[in-house]
Amino acid sequence: MKKVLILLLAVSLVSCKQDKQPILGETDWQKEMNADYKDASKSPLKEKDRKSFKGLDFYKFDSTYVVTCKLTRTPNEKPFKMKTTTDRLPNYKKYGILDFSLEGNVHKLSIYQNLDLLEKEEYKDYLFLPFLDNTNGEGSYSGGRYVESSIPEGDSIIIDFNTAYNPYCAYNDKYSCPIVPRENYLDAYIKAGVKDFKKN
Repeated sequence: MKKVLILLLAVSLVSCKQDKQPILGETDWQKEMNADYKDASKSPLKEKDRKSFKGLDFYKFDSTYVVTCKLTRTPNEKPFKMKTTTDRLPNYKKYGILDFSLEGNVHKLSIYQNLDLLEKEEYKDYLFLPFLDNTNGEGSYSGGRYVESSIPEGDSIIIDFNTAYNPYCAYNDKYSCPIVPRENYLDAYIKAGVKDFKKN
């Protein structure tokens, strides 16, 4: 009887280990993203997609897409209402313009502050960089992607496009997502960050 109990315990331990899948990802950021998307309390995925979810599809990490940008602050910009995929119009302000080189070409992007979030202490230094590029619809989500950053002390800022992620509405149409302003189109192939999501 004792041997049977030990055998049953061993079998249950093995099955528990088999149920507990390792979090996939090449970098800590990728692993954190996959963990959040598996977590029912945080995931933007529809329930049917979350149940079969094993991990997001990422471009391979490439240090080429970690760029140091010159930040020109634009303090006199007027607040505006950013268009979204719904009727919601959140309040934003252009914080500055980023100038950087990528693969021998010079680019400019506008970076923004969400004025509605500024009331929260944890978002007082938060900057939002939505962008479009030539991979949209051909590898990455057609509506563009987002990168997050923080206000630097000086006039340079590091942007890591390897952390570019999809708007939540790429996974679930119940979300309201900012539409990338046309001025933030990059004439480049940003093969970094999260790829397009194939729904079940």
